[in-house]
Amino acid sequence: MGVFYEFDEVDAFTVGTLGRPGERTFYLQARADGERVTIKCEKQQAAAIVQYLRRVLADLPPPEDRPMPGALEIREPLEAAFVLGPIGLGYDRSSDRVLIQFEEVGEVDDEGDPIEDESLGHVRMYVSRGQAAAFCEHADQVVEAGRPSCQWCGLPMDPDGHDCPRMN
Repeated sequence: MGVFYEFDEVDAFTVGTLGRPGERTFYLQARADGERVTIKCEKQQAAAIVQYLRRVLADLPPPEDRPMPGALEIREPLEAAFVLGPIGLGYDRSSDRVLIQFEEVGEVDDEGDPIEDESLGHVRMYVSRGQAAAFCEHADQVVEAGRPSCQWCGLPMDPDGHDCPRMN
């Protein structure tokens, strides 16, 4: 069986990268009671999590708590337990917590539907509204810290140069 984590409360939930712009690898990380799980993900997945969390938070009262800034720092070593596949997000009114569920990417059939596999990794956690809001703000900064866009064509510019199709 793959890795399985279930956290009723987390000490930290964050996103970070390793590598230089244009070659960055994105990681999600959750920490609770001395346990840590790191998941490799794509930039677009991190941005999609932010979009959904913001929609959920928009329907709720503003959070009263905020994690300490140090809680948003990703901790090394960054050994990914698995590569992120399906994402599940929700809100539990009884505990006033946001449910976040990550599953390992698996194989798909000829129609593109996932093949059931009990051995895939799984992380299920509950975060406070404050942790979710802080994750969104931090993730925005991490995602935007990549390569700047070219003012002429809008494509990302590499640190070593950019062959702009509009400036040909």
